Amino acid sequence: MIKTLFIFAALIVPITFWGQNFKNRNVVGQDSAKQSIKNILGDNTYKLPSDTLIRDKETAISIAEIILFKIYSKALITSERPYECYLIDGYWFLRGTLPKNFTGDVFEVIMRAKDGSIVKMTHGSR
Repeated sequence: MIKTLFIFAALIVPITFWGQNFKNRNVVGQDSAKQSIKNILGDNTYKLPSDTLIRDKETAISIAEIILFKIYSKALITSERPYECYLIDGYWFLRGTLPKNFTGDVFEVIMRAKDGSIVKMTHGSR
């Protein structure tokens, strides 16, 4: 009985801290996730779809903002709207803007359109 309670607490308590409600949901668990990652990293035949995942400017901006907000703050990054956003040779180039006659630093992000991975991210000195 004590072992069952310990296992229950070990599985349920961390879930409640994530802010998600897994009540009435089947959860595979972290060990299964670790095994899936191990399997896919060891499988040399697995390839991401060759198709581009980030196909439009709105998606590129959304992905970049999620990361930029966490690192530099939402207030700072949104103050640099509207953003320059260009798809060039399979890469999204995003950069903040400043009002005319203002000087200062803005963010710059380069991400692969194919998979959304960040190639470069700066704010300020390049």
